[in-house]
Amino acid sequence: MKIARFSSKGEDPRYGILDERHLVVLAGDPMYQGFETTGERVALADAKLLAPVIPRSKVIGVGLNYLEHASEMDERAGDDPVVFLKPNTSVIGPDEPIRLPADIGRVDHEGELAIVIGSLAKNVRREDFASVVLGYTIANDVTARDLQARDGQWTRSKGFDTFCPLGPVIETEIDPSDIRIETRVDGDLRQAGSTNEMVHDIPSLVEFVSSIWTLLPGDVILTGTPAGVGQIRDGEVVEVTISGIGTLKNPVIARH
Repeated sequence: MKIARFSSKGEDPRYGILDERHLVVLAGDPMYQGFETTGERVALADAKLLAPVIPRSKVIGVGLNYLEHASEMDERAGDDPVVFLKPNTSVIGPDEPIRLPADIGRVDHEGELAIVIGSLAKNVRREDFASVVLGYTIANDVTARDLQARDGQWTRSKGFDTFCPLGPVIETEIDPSDIRIETRVDGDLRQAGSTNEMVHDIPSLVEFVSSIWTLLPGDVILTGTPAGVGQIRDGEVVEVTISGIGTLKNPVIARH
C-alpha cells in the first residue's frame, strides 16, 4: 500500500492511499488514526504530492553503509554504523527545489532508502524491527562535501534547508532486503545498487539506532547510499528511483 501526503485546491495537507490514478483520502494521519477512509477520491493529476512525512523529532542518517561507497570516500566501514542527525527543517517533498547555498563548494547527491518509523520505539530487537516500521520511502541525503571535509563532522554539511528530499510515497508492503536503488542527474545514471549490499542491514540499523535514541512516530532513518555519489549543479534535475516505491525528482537551484 502506497501512502501519500498531498494538497489539492489550496486545502491543508491530507493523506491518501494511492490507487492507480487516484488518491483515496484517509480520515487523518495514518500513524495515529490508521487507514480509515472518508470515501472521497482525488485525481492524482489534481493533487500536489508533498513530503510523505515531516519527522516529529529527527532524521537519522547512516554513513558508509555500502562498501564501495566507503571506498570511494577513502573511508572504512566500521563494526558499528556511523550515524548522524539531519534537522527536520531540511526535509522537502517531490519536485521542490534543492537550493544550493552560496560559497560552500561542492554539493553531492546521495540516493537512499529511508525507513519511516510508525510507533514509539526504544531498544528494539532486530527480530522485532518490522513492528515499529510504518513503511519505506525514498531519500536524497544531499551533502556539502567540502564542508564535510573541512568541519570534520557532518552536521553542517548535511543539515542545510532542502538537503533532505523525501517521497513520493510511503510503501507499507515491501521487502527492503533486496531492492534496487538508482540515481540519475539530467537522465544520466550516477548510482546503481541494491539494499542487499548494505554493511548493516535494516533490522540491525533499527536495533542500533533505537539503542541510542527513542524513536517517535514519523522519525526517519536514512539507510546509506551506494557508490557513485557526485556533484549536483544549478539547473540540473536529480531523480532517485527505488523499485517498488517510485521516483523522487527534485530540481537544483543555486542561491546567489
